Amino acid sequence: MTNVILIFIFIMSIIAFFVMGYDKSQARKQGQRISERTLWTFALLGGGIGAYIGMQMFRHKTKHTNFRVGFLMLMILYAFLIFYILTTDSSIIA
Repeated sequence: MTNVILIFIFIMSIIAFFVMGYDKSQARKQGQRISERTLWTFALLGGGIGAYIGMQMFRHKTKHTNFRVGFLMLMILYAFLIFYILTTDSSIIA
């Protein structure tokens, strides 16, 4: 079960990363944007790490305090969750 959680967080982080990049690209082209609610949904449902990295790498939503602080907090939360899972479940490491 813990493997499923780790894989889910990994996949959601990748999706959130690319969604942030796509939204930044659309913002530059003045195209169809992704809603802030959708960005938050991906971040909350496991993609906090990817959303934060994407925000920093693409310099997208960095002026919005709620994104800066919120995505950072989610990244820390998911990083601690991953650390906890990896240190308490010896079946993953072996």
